[in-house]
Amino acid sequence: MKELRHVNKYFSKYKWRLLIGLLITILAKFLALKIPQIVGDSLNIVEDYQDGTVTNLEDVKHQLLINVLLIIGVAILSGFFTFLMRQTIIVTSRLIEFDLKNEIYQQYQRLSLNFYKKNRTGDLMNRISEDVSKVRMYVGPAVMYSINMIVLLVVGFTQMMSIDVKLTMYTLIPFPLLSISIFVLSKVIHKRSTIVQQYLSKLTTFNQEFFSGINVVKSYGIEASIIKDFDKIADESKEKNIHLQKANALFFPLMVFLIGISNLLVLYVGGQLYIENEIQIGTIIEFMLYVNILTWPVAVVGWVTSMVQQAEASQARINEFLQQVPEIQNTNTSSTELKGNVTFKDVTFTYDDTNITALKNINISVKSGETIAILGKTGSGKSTIIELISRLYDTKIGTILLDDTPIREANLDAVRSQIGFVPQDPFLFSETIEDNIKFGKQDATEEEIIAAAKNADVHKNIIDFPNGYKTVLGERGVTLSGGQKQRVSIARAIIKKPKILIFDDCLSAVDTETEEKILSNLERISKNITTFIISHRISSAKNADKIIVLDQGKIIQQGTHNQLIAIEGYYKDLYDQQLLEKEI
Repeated sequence: MKELRHVNKYFSKYKWRLLIGLLITILAKFLALKIPQIVGDSLNIVEDYQDGTVTNLEDVKHQLLINVLLIIGVAILSGFFTFLMRQTIIVTSRLIEFDLKNEIYQQYQRLSLNFYKKNRTGDLMNRISEDVSKVRMYVGPAVMYSINMIVLLVVGFTQMMSIDVKLTMYTLIPFPLLSISIFVLSKVIHKRSTIVQQYLSKLTTFNQEFFSGINVVKSYGIEASIIKDFDKIADESKEKNIHLQKANALFFPLMVFLIGISNLLVLYVGGQLYIENEIQIGTIIEFMLYVNILTWPVAVVGWVTSMVQQAEASQARINEFLQQVPEIQNTNTSSTELKGNVTFKDVTFTYDDTNITALKNINISVKSGETIAILGKTGSGKSTIIELISRLYDTKIGTILLDDTPIREANLDAVRSQIGFVPQDPFLFSETIEDNIKFGKQDATEEEIIAAAKNADVHKNIIDFPNGYKTVLGERGVTLSGGQKQRVSIARAIIKKPKILIFDDCLSAVDTETEEKILSNLERISKNITTFIISHRISSAKNADKIIVLDQGKIIQQGTHNQLIAIEGYYKDLYDQQLLEKEI
């Protein structure tokens, strides 16, 4: 139960709801346990009449009628309070489920980019859905049935003890065996539940990757291979589930067996006591009813134990991520207003997941409003520079300054809110085109949205769609072409009117003519905005105030376009190559 301590704060939050549910449960079960007593009294009245103790038949009929009405009334009231019990406890479990999902989601948002490189999306989804559902079963049904069980056992056995101690003690004989069985099976179920949840995560992750890469699967015609891999994981998951259910399946037969023994003991011992005139026939029937009423709460011990063990395993997986400390910490809560000056001082950066040193002793000084182009081969460290500016990672060697302030000391949220970032692989949400552009500025007007789209040279494409800006995109923007996705992503960044604009090779999917239009518009709207352009094309970089060429994490060239084409090196070679391609 150590892992489940995490949800105690939610029990405290909803303590009054749970307390009301507890009181209602006690009342409902107390009423339910009155029925055997009334039935026993009714049978005793009939027995007294047959023995001649009571001679007035009308009195007997009258009392039996009253008892029948009492049974009906008590059953109705018990049912009503049981309904209220579910409305309080089960609804509370849904509220706790909602709060726990929000807590996990907020933690996911706080965690750094490096965390997502180390964990699969399917596993993250499984923990916030399936694992939380398992925990809900603990805070809802498990709590409710546990209260039921405790109330019924305490009130029921108290009532039985008050009637006949000897008969009650014989009835309790099977319960030590029950306790030992539950203890042994609980340990087995906990271990197997953990394994089942792990395999469920594997299955979810596999499916998520398959659906995301469906184009590749169909293009390469590897459906049969994927199905084979899926079947293998699914079969393993099935075997682990069967292994778990074999342990769960032992509970109910064991419960029925033990309850059957209790019934036999009641009949045998009760019959002996009746023969010896120590009890009446109604007492035996009353005990039989008590034992059968207590069948469910005793039988549910196994089910509740299984739910608790599964919840424990799931909460352990949830806690694993909740206890993760974000690598990127916001140490400043005061407002940070950027001007746009960016400085790298002796920055060296190594990715800890791959141990690749992406940047080596980088020194860059960018003034507010300048446009900087960064070129280089694949893997030269271009994207790493802009990831450090956005503080998606923290460097351990060297210093990055924003307006002469170390980036670690600036307000993280304020810094990111003043940066417009267009990634190399644009991500669009399954919303309308309008909403995707407004993602950069939630309160943007229609005029601002259209202006941003025009500057990104995507307005004409949008209005050609039947629903225009209200067109709903497919997952990851699959409705649009690669170039259109890049341009919508650019519109989303520039509508923000940030202090720093970052374009990470985001014009690779557009033709040269469209690129020229977009760059011309960007040059006009970004006059007072510090702009970083990552590109493989000279056409994207030639108008920059400064061009930096990287190779294997080091700056090998820097200067203006005219300066760099005048000297031998990577930039001039690339310029000559692309000029020749254009002529051809």
